[in-house]
Amino acid sequence: MAEKSRVSIIINGRVQGVFFRYKTQQEADKLGTTGWVRNNGDGSVEILAEGDKDKLEELIEWCKAGPRSAQVENVEVKWQEYEGILEGFEIS
Repeated sequence: MAEKSRVSIIINGRVQGVFFRYKTQQEADKLGTTGWVRNNGDGSVEILAEGDKDKLEELIEWCKAGPRSAQVENVEVKWQEYEGILEGFEIS
């Protein structure tokens, strides 16, 4: 059985207005992870996701490039204790 985990991800760069949240939702759904993605006031995009740790690692790798029109400069990752309370993957 795969190890479950939770991760908080902050992506900096030109990541707003480039379909980053929409494409993140598609990628998260494809990977079977749950959580949410939102734009922050400082221009970054924030993700909170739960699921199999290997799938979350794939999501992190995807975030390092993002959609074609994004220009990712930095990705901050903070692993957390799995809670199992997130349902679906939503854009906030």
